[in-house]
Amino acid sequence: MRPALKDFARREWGSLFTAVRTALVARGWRAIPLTLTAICLTSAFQLMQNQEWGYQPVQNVGSVRAEEPLWLALLRTPLSLFVPALDLPVWGALAQILLVFGIAEICLGRWRTLAIAYLATLAGTLYARIGIALGPENPLGLPASDARVVDTGPSAAVVGLAVYVCWRHRARWTGALVIVAMVVEILVKNNLAGKEHLAAIAAVLGLIACVAWWERRQGRPEPEPGPGARSWKPPIRS
Repeated sequence: MRPALKDFARREWGSLFTAVRTALVARGWRAIPLTLTAICLTSAFQLMQNQEWGYQPVQNVGSVRAEEPLWLALLRTPLSLFVPALDLPVWGALAQILLVFGIAEICLGRWRTLAIAYLATLAGTLYARIGIALGPENPLGLPASDARVVDTGPSAAVVGLAVYVCWRHRARWTGALVIVAMVVEILVKNNLAGKEHLAAIAAVLGLIACVAWWERRQGRPEPEPGPGARSWKPPIRS
C-alpha cells in the first residue's frame, strides 16, 4: 500500500478500527450484547413470518403501512426494525446489523445506538405518510399505492447509524460516500425504501447539527475519538 493511501486509511478509519479492535479483544462478543440480541430477534421474526402460523402474528406486532392509523404505526415501529423484508434475503439484514450495529454499539454505547436507530426508523415511517400526501407530482412525493407497502427492516437505522458514527469518529469521506450511495439508489430505483433512507439521513444530520451546536454552546472542544471512546450525546421496506 502506498504511503499516501496508508495515511488516508489511518486518518479515515484509524480511530474506528482502534475502538472496535480494543473492545473486541478486551470483551469479545460481550462488547455487543445489543447487536447480538438484534440478530437473534431478526432471525426469530424471519423464521416465524415464513410459517403459516407465524406470518400474521409477526404482521400484528411489527408490520407498518402508511395506510394504517398513525398511532398503530408508532406502536409497531420499535419491532418493525427487526422484521426483515420478505422480498429481500435475510442474510443481508443480519450482515447489516452485525457490522453497523456492532460498530455503533462499541463506539456510541448501547442506548445511544438504539436511540439513533429508532430516530432514523421513525423518520422513514413518518416520511412515507408525508410523501404520499405530497403525491407523485412532487419530487419528494410518493404514489398512493405506496401506502399499502409493508415497511419493515433495519436498513434506515443502519444508514442513520453509519452516518452518525462516521461523523463522531471523523470518517468524513466514508460518511459522505454513504450519503452519495443513497442518492444514487434513488436515481437508479426511485422507490419508497430509497426515499426513506434519505429521510433517515436527514433526521440524523439534523441530530448531528444539534449536537455540534450544543457542544459549541457549552464550550466543549470536539473530542478526539480514541480507543473505546463513547459520545455523551443523546441522540420498509429495506
